[in-house]
Amino acid sequence: MTWTRERLEAVARARLDGVRLVVVANREPFIHIYEGDEIRCLRPASGLTTAIDPLMRACGGVWVGHGSGSADRDAADERGRLAVPPEDPEYTLRRVWLTPEEERGYYYGFANEALWPLCHNAFTRPQFRAQDWDYYRQVNRKFAAAVLDEIGEEPAIVFVQDYHFALLPRMLKDRRPDLVVAQFWHIPWPSRDQFAVCPWQDELLDGLLGNDLLSFHIPHHCNNFLETVDRALESKINREHAAVTRRGQTTVVRPHPISVDPDLIARLGPVDGLREERRLRGRLRLGDLPLLIGVDRVDYIKGIPERLRAVDRLLELHPEHKGKFAFLQIGAPSREQIGSYRQLGHELDCLVEEINNRHGGNGWSPIVWLHEHYNAEQLCTLYRAAAGCVVSSLHDGMNLVAKEFVASRTDQRGVLVLSQFTGAASELTDAVLVNPHDLDELAEGLHQALTMPEPEQEWRMRRMRQQVADYNIYRWGGLLLTEVARFLPAHSICCQPQRHSDPELLLEAHG
Repeated sequence: MTWTRERLEAVARARLDGVRLVVVANREPFIHIYEGDEIRCLRPASGLTTAIDPLMRACGGVWVGHGSGSADRDAADERGRLAVPPEDPEYTLRRVWLTPEEERGYYYGFANEALWPLCHNAFTRPQFRAQDWDYYRQVNRKFAAAVLDEIGEEPAIVFVQDYHFALLPRMLKDRRPDLVVAQFWHIPWPSRDQFAVCPWQDELLDGLLGNDLLSFHIPHHCNNFLETVDRALESKINREHAAVTRRGQTTVVRPHPISVDPDLIARLGPVDGLREERRLRGRLRLGDLPLLIGVDRVDYIKGIPERLRAVDRLLELHPEHKGKFAFLQIGAPSREQIGSYRQLGHELDCLVEEINNRHGGNGWSPIVWLHEHYNAEQLCTLYRAAAGCVVSSLHDGMNLVAKEFVASRTDQRGVLVLSQFTGAASELTDAVLVNPHDLDELAEGLHQALTMPEPEQEWRMRRMRQQVADYNIYRWGGLLLTEVARFLPAHSICCQPQRHSDPELLLEAHG
């Protein structure tokens, strides 16, 4: 049975009846900004918000997030609350206000200069600063206060997102032991030796073990976490059931690979897709050339320099492609307050100029570099226009661009060139899987994308589309809710036996 929004809503009613769902994330699903004197509402381009928003629309509840827009305060009430989506409200957004110092220390500092490189094998040294750690704890406490204010004395499930809030679960449990707290860690978990370099590893691990359920994308990340705890903390680890008991509380550790809403992606874009494609091609001066595309935030884990060097290598190995394709790289600006990200942006500018000068001519450049944001509708138009999409991450938790590309290809065409170091590679095995550190192999992957016969494209794409359809965001949400509901008190309505009517959930519950 395919998972749909309606099926998830039925599961939510059965499991959460009388229990509030509170999602906590650094990102907010809607942001308000000033354009002149007008207030405009935007949907941030973020894999996390793309994944969690459908869950909230189906289940209702409260999303607690950082209010970062220039007009966010004016669009919310005195408590930072507003109903979203604006056009058809289905849940509540509660904004938390941070000072510039808190944002700099907690977000740009500890979260993204310490934890982010620590958890990714991207050869960037983590920066551990005591002041950043102090702000990280301070902001986690601020979010804990907002959550507790929202739920009052009511029973609730708190679903925490990502590495920004490693301390939050323990803070919540210390104040309200009856709360059910779960967390999804969206990035990889490193080996125990890698994590051991963090000066505050014990506090971070203890915070995470405040969760009843801690979830990662793939089993490898779960195993790394259990190994890290086993080495660092006094605790009891049950490897058969993937559980840790510490301070009288048990935390279950599970893999739940995140996904997208393929039906929503298939519907995105203008009614006249060909006309919009021609408009975009004209604006970017792409003509009718076959397109290879990359879509990323500008981040050192995404392997964008390797991808560009692979274009260079492709033209050395297969000069017959000169003048006959275009590589379109969309790089959304990201974390430019951090030196390593500014340095990467400069490196990419130089690489593009160097490669285009070496191979371009007669009005043709192999690489079109767009260092700007594109909205979901524009991206889907480009996905559908592309001969291939290249995802060359050096290390990635999942990578939803790969799944978005597959979901957008209702024509059953196109080639996905996918790094073997993404979580998506374990699911999308019919992609052209490559090692992004091997430039010859990555270049050959680009060659395959440009030359693969249509019948082979079709059978590969059909299988990948079926995988994304079967393991979509509603299945992810439904199985997580089912797992979390087991921690609710036995007298809760949502745990009554007659509610267990979904065959797949019954299988999961007894598996």
